[in-house]
Amino acid sequence: MRDQLTYPDIVQMAVPLFVAAILAEVAWIAVKGRGGRYETRDAMTSLVMGAGNVTSGILLGFIAYGFFMALWRITPLDLGTGWWIVALCFVLDDLRYYWVHRFGHRVRWVWASHVNHHSSQHYNLTTALRQTWTGPFTFMMVVRAPLILLGFHPAMVLFCGGLNLIYQFWIHTEAIGKTPRWFEAVMNTPSHHRVHHGRNARYLDANYAGVFIIWDKLFGTFVPELEEERVDYGLVHNLGTFNPLRVAFHEWVAIFRDITRPGLTWRDRLAYCVKPPGWSHDGTRETTDQIKRRHVAQNPDTAGTPGLPAPGSAE
Repeated sequence: MRDQLTYPDIVQMAVPLFVAAILAEVAWIAVKGRGGRYETRDAMTSLVMGAGNVTSGILLGFIAYGFFMALWRITPLDLGTGWWIVALCFVLDDLRYYWVHRFGHRVRWVWASHVNHHSSQHYNLTTALRQTWTGPFTFMMVVRAPLILLGFHPAMVLFCGGLNLIYQFWIHTEAIGKTPRWFEAVMNTPSHHRVHHGRNARYLDANYAGVFIIWDKLFGTFVPELEEERVDYGLVHNLGTFNPLRVAFHEWVAIFRDITRPGLTWRDRLAYCVKPPGWSHDGTRETTDQIKRRHVAQNPDTAGTPGLPAPGSAE
């Protein structure tokens, strides 16, 4: 029947590869004395966050899948299962990932779920496993709706999403420097993704790509990793904790505190949910755009360089 289509759980199949790669990275760092650093409590927090993400998927995955199947039953389109359909689905789903990821940095409600992935001050393969427990509550599943309505089966879409996730695992490392120029031009790489995890002013809100870095170049969010500016990993305001519960829920708690402040208008309360992280009704906090402009004001020679606005820019 039209509904009966299954694909292997590709992410579960890749778990042994993840473990082997982490062990290889640890050994490489130990032998070479470079290529990153592991901190035991930080790595354990990332692993616990990864396990929590799997558990969340088991408990709450029916929400997204049920939504996708409901869409599948109402769409008259069915593109089939040819290899080129899967390839097209993979590319379009990566474009979908770019926008979900960008929303995750520019809409605080979505950031509350994504922030935990950026909470580590280290950058190694365990960081890739530091995933959200609260993804369904962001409602970002709706961004996949067009793919279903266009005739891509939900099982295929989720399979392509799994491939996307697997690809992104290897780019969370300092053990790999620059890859060949042709590869850097098209694909997301460790160098590009290190920028994304930086808290440096010039590196904030850049390189949202999952697999193809061309989306960032197309939509104006690409910033190269510069040799003269080493990436400083983590959040603008780091948590200073290895408690997985706090890592997973701290921003949700912060949103609740903000929207329940006395004396706010309903517009302010809504803005605390949908405006960029750092927005405040009284201007006492900074968004990433404001951080970038302040950096340029303090360092005029950096104006207009990659990742930073030109003088007088309203970005």
